[in-house]
Amino acid sequence: MLQAEGNSNFNTGETMAETDKDDLVSLLEESENDADIPDTLPLMPVRDIVIFNEMLLPLFVGRDKSIRAVEHAMSNDGLLLLATQKDPSVEDPEPEEIFTVGTVGRILRMLKLPDGRVKTLVQGIAKAKVVKYIKKRSLYQVKIEIIKEDDLTEIGLESQALMRNVREHAEKILALRGELTGDISTILESINDPGKLADIVASNLKLKIKEAQDILEQIDPVNRLKKVNDLLSREVELSSMQAKILSDVRDEISKTQRDYFLREQVRMIHRELGESDDKTQEIEDYKSKIKKARMPKGADKEATKQLKRLDQMHPDSSEASIVRTYLDWLVEMPWNKATRDVIDIKQSKDVLNTDHFGLIKVKDRILEYLSVRRINPKMKGPILCFVGPPGVGKTSLGQSIARAMKRKFIRISLGGIRDEAEIRGHRRTYIGALPGRILQGIKQCGTNNPVFMMDEIDKLGSDFRGDPSSALLEALDPEQNSSFSDHYLNIPFDLSKVMFILTANLTDTIPSALLDRMEVITLSGYTEDEKRIIAQKHLIPRQVKENGLNAQKLSISNGALIQMIREYTSEAGLRGLEREIGSLCRKVARRIAEGETGPFRIAKNHLPKYLGVPQYISEVDQEKSQVGLSTGLAWTHVGGEVLHIEASFIGGKGELIVTGQLGDVMQESARAALSFAKANLESFGVKEDAFESKDVHIHVPAGAIPKDGPSAGIAMATSLISVMINQPVNKEIAMTGEITLRGRILPVGGLREKALGALRAGIRTIIIPEKNKKDLSEIPKNVKRKINFVPVNNMVDVISLVFNGKPGKLSK
Repeated sequence: MLQAEGNSNFNTGETMAETDKDDLVSLLEESENDADIPDTLPLMPVRDIVIFNEMLLPLFVGRDKSIRAVEHAMSNDGLLLLATQKDPSVEDPEPEEIFTVGTVGRILRMLKLPDGRVKTLVQGIAKAKVVKYIKKRSLYQVKIEIIKEDDLTEIGLESQALMRNVREHAEKILALRGELTGDISTILESINDPGKLADIVASNLKLKIKEAQDILEQIDPVNRLKKVNDLLSREVELSSMQAKILSDVRDEISKTQRDYFLREQVRMIHRELGESDDKTQEIEDYKSKIKKARMPKGADKEATKQLKRLDQMHPDSSEASIVRTYLDWLVEMPWNKATRDVIDIKQSKDVLNTDHFGLIKVKDRILEYLSVRRINPKMKGPILCFVGPPGVGKTSLGQSIARAMKRKFIRISLGGIRDEAEIRGHRRTYIGALPGRILQGIKQCGTNNPVFMMDEIDKLGSDFRGDPSSALLEALDPEQNSSFSDHYLNIPFDLSKVMFILTANLTDTIPSALLDRMEVITLSGYTEDEKRIIAQKHLIPRQVKENGLNAQKLSISNGALIQMIREYTSEAGLRGLEREIGSLCRKVARRIAEGETGPFRIAKNHLPKYLGVPQYISEVDQEKSQVGLSTGLAWTHVGGEVLHIEASFIGGKGELIVTGQLGDVMQESARAALSFAKANLESFGVKEDAFESKDVHIHVPAGAIPKDGPSAGIAMATSLISVMINQPVNKEIAMTGEITLRGRILPVGGLREKALGALRAGIRTIIIPEKNKKDLSEIPKNVKRKINFVPVNNMVDVISLVFNGKPGKLSK
């Protein structure tokens, strides 16, 4: 191993303590008269440094070949070639791994160290080039060629200016480093040879091996000095920038320390005068707030700990701002603030009935909770989930519950949330961190027992930032939410007193683990009579008031209202109806603004003038009873809908064609219906080979809308049989139920929604599976008065109803 000892003096290489200035001058004079250099010398590869002429430096020699090269040189004339190896990490470099141009060095002193290494003091005296390697095994011995430089008889003005520039740059760098002395300036001024000046300056620059080697190999002294000047210019810029950065840092630290000491002195002065400064006042305010907050033991301990940290911080530091924000959240959270429940069951029932018409099941559940709450005030809050189509009053029902219980109401929307931190909060390590939406809502309302509504729970998302629905599992579990932990506060907060109410359009997209924690209450939609009553009690008065009208200026007849419900809207909820009422009010307001006085009485025949032509006409009125056209019923997330199913025979090979974007379950129902029809050809009076030359095509209109589910089985079978026997299906009969290969009718779900959808479409008779009779109890009485529900067990009963008993006896 060979290594150059550290050099902090800008001179010709003086590093050994025992080598003084007089020795240096004598050595330099001796080297100038040294001209007899043999053409064969030992070579010692060096790493991490390029040695120049006139360079004096100590070297520690540790590699065996290098030690033998030093010993060989000392046994002769003390000369050896010092060449830099290309890769410093190579322990035993080959000849091709060593630069060919190096410096002939004279060993001035040698000292053997106890660890086997050798310490030498060498001086570069001439540049040389390796011509040939003579010996390689025990040591490197090479034949060299001395590189002679042209003697400058006269130094031109350009060279003089270049030398002066190099001296000034060198002194500037040393001044920036704090290493400039008078001796160094004297040495630089005493050198009048451009090449020698270039070598001395280059040997003291912190250059890369490649840059230093390029300078060494440059023979022309002036060109070599130009290269050194370019490198010096770059080094001056770097050193100036480094010095500026260090100076700025020192100034900032000094200013910060000075400000701190001054503030401390001001604090001490205020304390002696019996006054308080801003920081002391802030700390005292926080102590008072912490005491008033009546936090739990763990929260109080954490708040006190953070307050002590704040007291020790500089008030303007960024960390102090973070701690202040955290303390503000702790003291403003309603740890022990709760509204007192005023539980009067009769009054609560009146509030619910005033705000909402119908919804008996939901109101009963709320009154049950209030009743239990009155008997057992310590019961945990329920987790209710209202599921139903848009516009049925899920959100407004939550507000009514809060009003009935005299509690605060807070609502957040979960639709589109994909980040778990929105629920649990961000950790305080992040800039701008905040608690999650739950604790934000609790703080906003100021009590720990509000009615907390989370809208659109079925529209939660998830991505690489986490799954918000998983974060809700703890908050919505009555057994766990008494110690809900938010990432920001990092302290348990009791949510067990909160009454959580969630809303959704459907439960399919809610994770099963989350759904299991909730009590689902279904709001199917409103009947025509319920819509009319709600419009008269709530929607019309609200829109009349919002549009600057009053009951004396505008009135809407029952007939007009019913026609608006039937022909201008088709929905399970009330939003569309309220929009139409609002449109009508605006048109009346415009007439008043144009100078008409009124009053305006809106009758049925006035609606086309105000609202345009009807948008929805009963499909029963539009269609006639047709062959191959049956009416089914479907459930959607916006309520029940009527589904028309068409069937026809076309020329082919007996294949089944299904169109209308039907899902796998509906396609299987179509195959089951076809198999049932083929199995009973004889009963229908159809030849057995009727299907061999014909394809069966089943189509469900509205082909752009995907459809699926098992409940269209009997409607598909009915349309197929209608085509086979060439008899029309009664258009006033709708049907729902799953069919088997034996013709049995199996039960389906969503009967209430389907019944309401059929009623909106003008259907008055619905065929249902026998096992769905139990679900008729959930259907409103006024709907059952208007619709005739016919339970059936098998397709025999269905066919006898829709075809007036024409087909014969079927196989069961």
